[in-house]
Amino acid sequence: MPNPPDEEAVIPGFAPDEVVTDRPTRSARLKWIVIVDETLPGGLMVNAAVCVAAATGAQVEGLIARGGTDASGAWHPGLPWAGCTVLGATPELLAETRAKAVSAANLLVIDMPAAAQTNRVYDGYLDELSTTPAEKLAVGAVSVIGPRNRVDKLAKRLTLLS
Repeated sequence: MPNPPDEEAVIPGFAPDEVVTDRPTRSARLKWIVIVDETLPGGLMVNAAVCVAAATGAQVEGLIARGGTDASGAWHPGLPWAGCTVLGATPELLAETRAKAVSAANLLVIDMPAAAQTNRVYDGYLDELSTTPAEKLAVGAVSVIGPRNRVDKLAKRLTLLS
């Protein structure tokens, strides 16, 4: 089984002074998109998007803002403050965009291989993943976060998921 990425690889994130929650999300230095295979049934689309979003939130420092209370005093945990655009793509365009993102510098790319949705045991997913060549890897969603200009370039042929 291949080793995980080099621990010295740069994972995009926000320094504490960059977490500015009183301005529009477009002012954030990094842009975050999630691209979903628009041909999947609704439940699988949502599952794939939620899974890559959860993994992204766990990886990117400063992405989740502080929480707050509602008027009744109930606590609501923090959410991603910099925004996230959810886009749709055909399986072919999704694969092409993923490949471009993986080969680009300073982007964090998190994908949801189809095998993750067909295996009920996580180790079974990892076993299937380890025997699937990259060029044959079908994915249901891809999360990309990085410098706004690079992410915009990747997303230019994509449309909002409808």
